[in-house]
Amino acid sequence: MDLDALAGCLASSACLVTQTTSGLIIGMLLFLVAVGLTLIFGVLKVVNFSHGAFYMFGAYFAMTAYQLTGSFALAMLAGAAGTALLGLVFERVFMSRVYGADVLMQLLVCYAFVLIFDDVVRLIWGPEFKAMGMPSAFQVMPLFIAGGVVPPYYLLLIGVALVAAIVLGAGLSRTRIGKVIRAAAHNPGMVSALGINTGLIYGGVFALGGMLAGLAGALAAPVRSLTPGMGFSVLIESFIVTVIGGMGSILGALIGALLLGLIRSFGSLGFPLFTEGLMYLFMVIVLVSKPTGLFGKEAA
Repeated sequence: MDLDALAGCLASSACLVTQTTSGLIIGMLLFLVAVGLTLIFGVLKVVNFSHGAFYMFGAYFAMTAYQLTGSFALAMLAGAAGTALLGLVFERVFMSRVYGADVLMQLLVCYAFVLIFDDVVRLIWGPEFKAMGMPSAFQVMPLFIAGGVVPPYYLLLIGVALVAAIVLGAGLSRTRIGKVIRAAAHNPGMVSALGINTGLIYGGVFALGGMLAGLAGALAAPVRSLTPGMGFSVLIESFIVTVIGGMGSILGALIGALLLGLIRSFGSLGFPLFTEGLMYLFMVIVLVSKPTGLFGKEAA
């Protein structure tokens, strides 16, 4: 425990800006993964334990596209679109067969594919660590805000995640498709009786969740090492985010992810040997005070 280091950082504007920015990028990446997870759970009532694999594939798809084209925009598109397609196929071929089944059966199917997907990555890209590298457009001088160092790429990452949050929230609340998705989440039988193909809705939601996780992986690729199994740690933290924010709540996923990112960033200064424990401790405190999460709703 090093409370002096934490207090010194809080008293320094430069350190405060740097650590806050670091916490925001962690939080925004977690949000993109967690919001897909909570969206799938909210509509399909499935705990997608394989969700972290889509984050991993998004990073590898982006790296490969960047190496082939040299275009960062195409790399991001490849990461998002590739995992959306993978999510759609995965849902239609496998997950659709275990809807309504015991939760243990769903978890076993998902965990089996966690192992399968990790081995697929090893077969295609190899078992060693990979690095995409920072795109040349962002290899520029960092910004200095109140003495703190802020790489321009961090601002892009935060901005893309915020845009995704706004578009997703507005799309679900104000568009016809969003209203149909919310109706299917509450009463799929009624939606089906109205002549709407619920299977298409389920596949689309799963693809959207996969796309968001893949986008997170693509955004993380320039600043993270790529390795088989890299999705598992982000999956666990995403589950913590959804539990803190409330399962099924998009706003909860955003607030929970930001809080967790800041806890990780500042906790690494004051509690360098207990950073992981701080996240779980915070989750326990939230659940004790509000079992449904910060923005979760009581079951009817």
